[in-house]
Amino acid sequence: MSTTTRSGWVVINAEECKGCGLCILSCPARCLSFSDGLNHQGYHSVHYSGEGCRADGLCFYACPEPGAITVFKRHADASPAA
Repeated sequence: MSTTTRSGWVVINAEECKGCGLCILSCPARCLSFSDGLNHQGYHSVHYSGEGCRADGLCFYACPEPGAITVFKRHADASPAA
C-alpha cells in the first residue's frame, strides 16, 4: 500500500484563471489539470486534484494572473515536550 505525502495544497480561483496552463507545466507533482467546465470568461480553468501537492510554489510563480493561485504549506506538528 503506497501513501502520498502532502506537504500542502493549492487553491485555484477559477474566475481569475485564463487557462494558459503554465502552472500545469511547472508542477513537478502533476497534481494540476484543466477542468471540464468553463469560467465566466469562457476559459477552461485549472483544477487541483487534491493529492500530491509539494507546496513548492512553482505553479504560483509560473502563473501570470495575480490572485489566481494560492499555495498553502502544511506545517509539521511540533514535537511534544519531554
